[in-house]
Amino acid sequence: MMTSSLRETILQLFRETPNGFVSGAQISKTLGVSRTAVWKQIEALRELGYKIEAVPSRGYHLLEAPDLLSAEELRAGLDDSLIGSDIRVFEETDSTNAQAMVLGDTGAPEGLVVVADRQTAGKGRLGRRWLSPGGVNLYVSILLRPTVLPLEASQLTFLSAVAVCRTVAEVSGLQPTVKWPNDILLNGRKMAGLLNEMSSETDRVNHVVLGIGVNLNMPADQIPTQLRYPATSLAIEAGHPVSRLGFARSLLTQVDLLYRDYLENGARPVLSAWEAYCDWTGTMIEVDCQNLTIRGIMTGLDNDGALLVRTATGVERILAGDVRPVGS
Repeated sequence: MMTSSLRETILQLFRETPNGFVSGAQISKTLGVSRTAVWKQIEALRELGYKIEAVPSRGYHLLEAPDLLSAEELRAGLDDSLIGSDIRVFEETDSTNAQAMVLGDTGAPEGLVVVADRQTAGKGRLGRRWLSPGGVNLYVSILLRPTVLPLEASQLTFLSAVAVCRTVAEVSGLQPTVKWPNDILLNGRKMAGLLNEMSSETDRVNHVVLGIGVNLNMPADQIPTQLRYPATSLAIEAGHPVSRLGFARSLLTQVDLLYRDYLENGARPVLSAWEAYCDWTGTMIEVDCQNLTIRGIMTGLDNDGALLVRTATGVERILAGDVRPVGS
């Protein structure tokens, strides 16, 4: 049994007896290893930040778990989920999307999740940089292999957005809104962004990577002031720190539920859910599309996720661009 699997099994034993003790003999028997090996794994967990007491004749007792983005902790509660069936955690990487794309190209299973504590080359839409300091935020990428046409894969961006919004509401009670095509806002400030990337052929998708970056506990003095759009974090808006682990678990659960619904019922329920989080519908907006600016009333999303804008000459379908309300 691999070392990480040993630790995961020990943590599972603790979870099954949350208010009690687990004897060294029980752990040894369950793992099929010696008592010395058990002690070494307990020490390894302590080094990771787990507070574990050892009481003679009673065994080990888990007192406190760290807010640690470990594969062992993330898997807790995801037993029946497609999303999170395989989890890879990096203390540091260039980009979780880049790692997930490589793993997808080499045959990684659908549902693979790549998480990093910090990124050195985090990226946003249109090649923009995504600031990714360690210890405060969530940077996660999810590998999917939907049997859809390449043109339909963009719909999954809206799935990610709805999952983030539902998670924010669940863990904080706050009500986020969305900005087309891939931003999540709190009080008008950006707190999360999405970047989906795809490997495809002419008529089939090989895999899609859902990239999600969420500002969770980033303090105000870490947020750059020179940004295209004002930014914030969930902790700033909620007034208290947020568990990265708890948020990540909830997010993966929401993605799993939404993806199952998407596979069964298509994109329309997801798009409708996204529209419910959008407070710009019915308002005057401007969309910068390369060298062209389109101005009109936002009316919603088309079935492929295109933005629908009613202008003086008719309804425009917009597939890419930067949106802002008129007057901003």
